[in-house]
Amino acid sequence: MVFKRSKPLGWGAWLIAMVYPRGGFVRATRYVMHRMSRLPDDPYRVARGVFAGCFVGFLPLPGLQFLAAWGAALLMRGNILAALLGTFNTNPITTPFFAVFSLSFGHWILGIEAPLSARGIGRAFANAGEDLWRNFMTIFNDDKVQWDGLLRFWNDIYVPYFIGAFIAGFVLSVIAYYLTIPIVRAYQKARTAKAEERSEKRGRLRSAISAAAARVKPRRENGETEDSHDNT
Repeated sequence: MVFKRSKPLGWGAWLIAMVYPRGGFVRATRYVMHRMSRLPDDPYRVARGVFAGCFVGFLPLPGLQFLAAWGAALLMRGNILAALLGTFNTNPITTPFFAVFSLSFGHWILGIEAPLSARGIGRAFANAGEDLWRNFMTIFNDDKVQWDGLLRFWNDIYVPYFIGAFIAGFVLSVIAYYLTIPIVRAYQKARTAKAEERSEKRGRLRSAISAAAARVKPRRENGETEDSHDNT
């Protein structure tokens, strides 16, 4: 297994690793790129998987990214492992910047003039959460459901964010697709060259051993013949 550990992480360590990898984001990114380049598959299939994973990773699909990346890779006939690795393009450092850009871009496309600030976004999340909790509690009391906060969050936050992330993520994923092909192809070519070089070295070593054995054998035969003459 690629991600199997000899000592499984506990829940606390796992949650911390999800927020900040143990070796840092640079090392984690290098590891993901290394795993992608080593995938034993056609470079175009790997690139399609990377496209699917990157694209899904940019979209606001909390808790569904792996499943969506898997489905997208199947539809595109891409490498599924590359798609799952591609979802790691977003992390706690890059996501805030991309989210602000996508939300601003989505507001601009839709012509929404709602103020975009950390306080406004936080208030929209809080109002949506209050509506969800209040509507859930209506199962146990006589209160009426309310959708004002959820609708405002949907119209002012989620839809603009989704549209902005969809367009920007598509462009970035296309770039990732075309960058992946030469990287995987170059790695596979280098790996094939190393394998051929090792095979040639083993062949030369076997030839040298066979030649040495062939030279030693006549000497032994001559030695045995002389011994037989001396005995007679």
